[in-house]
Amino acid sequence: MSERDDHGGGANGREDGDDPRAKALRHAALAEREAADVPGLPQDTPRRDITRAAIIGAGTMGGGIAMCFANAGIPVTVIETEQGALAQGLDRVRGLYAGSAKRGSITEAERDARISRITGAVGLAHAAQADIVVEAAFEEMGVKRTIFSDLSRVAKPGAILATNTSYLDVDAIAAVTDRPQDVLGMHFFSPANVMRLVEVVRAEKTAPDALATALDLVRRLNKLPVAVGVCFGFVGNRMLEKRSQAGERLLLEGALPHEIDAAVTEFGFRMGPFAMSDLAGLDIGWRSRKDFGGRAPVADSLAEMGRYGQKTGRGFYLYPEGTRTGTRDPEVEVLIGRIATGHGIARRRFTAEEIVARLMYPMVNEGARILEEGIAARPGDIDTIWINGYNWPAWRGGPMYWADQVGLDRIAADLSRFAAETGDDTLKPAPLLARLAAEGGRFS
Repeated sequence: MSERDDHGGGANGREDGDDPRAKALRHAALAEREAADVPGLPQDTPRRDITRAAIIGAGTMGGGIAMCFANAGIPVTVIETEQGALAQGLDRVRGLYAGSAKRGSITEAERDARISRITGAVGLAHAAQADIVVEAAFEEMGVKRTIFSDLSRVAKPGAILATNTSYLDVDAIAAVTDRPQDVLGMHFFSPANVMRLVEVVRAEKTAPDALATALDLVRRLNKLPVAVGVCFGFVGNRMLEKRSQAGERLLLEGALPHEIDAAVTEFGFRMGPFAMSDLAGLDIGWRSRKDFGGRAPVADSLAEMGRYGQKTGRGFYLYPEGTRTGTRDPEVEVLIGRIATGHGIARRRFTAEEIVARLMYPMVNEGARILEEGIAARPGDIDTIWINGYNWPAWRGGPMYWADQVGLDRIAADLSRFAAETGDDTLKPAPLLARLAAEGGRFS
């Protein structure tokens, strides 16, 4: 089956005589509303009172989360292990508020009121009066388990203990406490004071009232909560990992970074994966893969060369004299070819349509596994997460909706071919995808 692109939904870009983009946008709006209905959580579930918060960690993420609480009128204490890091974090927050006031997005009086709701402290003992504690420390399991073990002793009875982890096992974090019923995940997206999505992670022993309270709180923070289950990377990052692996494979098989990024932006994303990696910093993913035992041959080789992206002026692209838009780097393209040769991979050219298929179909496949495992309650929840957390173009309705428009039979057939060509059995269609494809079914 061919890897032709699908920019709409049906013959001649129309489906049932309707504008496919309008239909996708209606689906996105409906999916967002449906995400509020969490299976097994009755509407009349009691809520806990949240009048004061504490944030563990004054880094970029911790400061951004603190701003969310302050913006909602909730006093918040930002806690660090030493005064220097605390002062630096609070200065960053004040600078962000000053910038907002200067642009006119908030008044000077509102700036001052929000800053006044944020206090800083050194030591976990200062979390004792908080109704919710959000841990935003380094993404390392040992660090988080130590913090939660201490919080179990320090936090007051009934306080919700939330971790902002992006990947780690929330059940394993909860297990070090004597109150796992109070523990859940609140995965904010960066920058937390701007991004709308929060994945609220329901652990095995999370109490219904803790979950209901967290979901309501996220809405109170003017954010969009989506309840998810526990697995590595939850919904968004678990699927993103598949796209990242596919991107590395495409590089080795013959596509160049600028070709892949162009195909992705033409599809509707604001940035391609390699421009985004350069913006975020290649060192972040490199260190994470070392922690988890993963390997991305090209990205890791660049990081090992000190090419971290925009911050160093070199990554997948060159950024001369501090420019924000990268230019092609022949050195990177030679490096990719050398790594491919070392892996015995024969390289070829790819069309934009082939690139989109090879990047997006594995994501859809992982979405099917996520549904099978009950990590997400419905396909629309996955779509909501990707539209609001990863800039999936809303006019394509989210990855699962888009897959229905492409045709699940086509996606399953192409995935089978990709698996045969690469020898990667993880690309074989997930059981749910294979069954729907055989039945002529759809995710939604």
